[in-house]
Amino acid sequence: MNKIISKEHFSDHVVKLVVEAPLIAKARRAGHFVIVRTGEGGERIPLTISDADTVAGTITLVVQEVGVSTRKICALEPGEYLTDVVGPLGQATHIERVGTVLCCGGGVGVAPLLPIAKAMKEAGNRVISILAARTKDLIILRDEMARWSDEVIIITDDGSDGRKGLVTAGIEEVAAREHIDLAVAIGPAVMMKFAAKTTAALGIPTMCSLNTIMVDGTGMCGACRVTVDGKTKFVCIDGPEFDAHKVDFDEMIMRLKSYN
Repeated sequence: MNKIISKEHFSDHVVKLVVEAPLIAKARRAGHFVIVRTGEGGERIPLTISDADTVAGTITLVVQEVGVSTRKICALEPGEYLTDVVGPLGQATHIERVGTVLCCGGGVGVAPLLPIAKAMKEAGNRVISILAARTKDLIILRDEMARWSDEVIIITDDGSDGRKGLVTAGIEEVAAREHIDLAVAIGPAVMMKFAAKTTAALGIPTMCSLNTIMVDGTGMCGACRVTVDGKTKFVCIDGPEFDAHKVDFDEMIMRLKSYN
């Protein structure tokens, strides 16, 4: 069992949990995720590790309440325990010094984006981050992203914070003023689809994280099948990150509807 050290509400349905997990904190790298379970017989929930503290022996998880199991996790308080936390799982992000990296996060997609932005900055890259959400209250981890970014651009659908518009407008704006060597897009599938379309037209290599489609997290259930470059891949074991220009997002979006 893993003790919850602290809890912070980002909104009514999104919380940040700092969880005791010393071995995972030591082994994890950007891009890794864990499988979390609460209660005997509880559902297995894959969550990207947003941050880790090897000294304190903790990992940070951002949880969005979307169903019964995530509601139970979000209801836990400091001092209570998660039944299981297994990881780190998945393939770590390939980090290297490439030049300028544009990090685009939509909604809770900023949580898995944070460790990538941090690692890219530590590798010597210039990091520009675009944080997008429907409204001001849904922008998360703003200060944390600013710490590891040379510039942060806020975009909201309704204009309640930063600029009004979509993440694609931010991509086009940055690309118009300077060269981008790599883009990273993480968020809702439709956001990643159009971010990839935009960067493809601009000739910017782009990677995305498809963790939103994961269910089991170990490759056994097959629910996270996606088509990448015409081949079937399993997000939890082959990813969660892929070349965004090779992902069949239309197929992925159609399959995600089955979980509604």
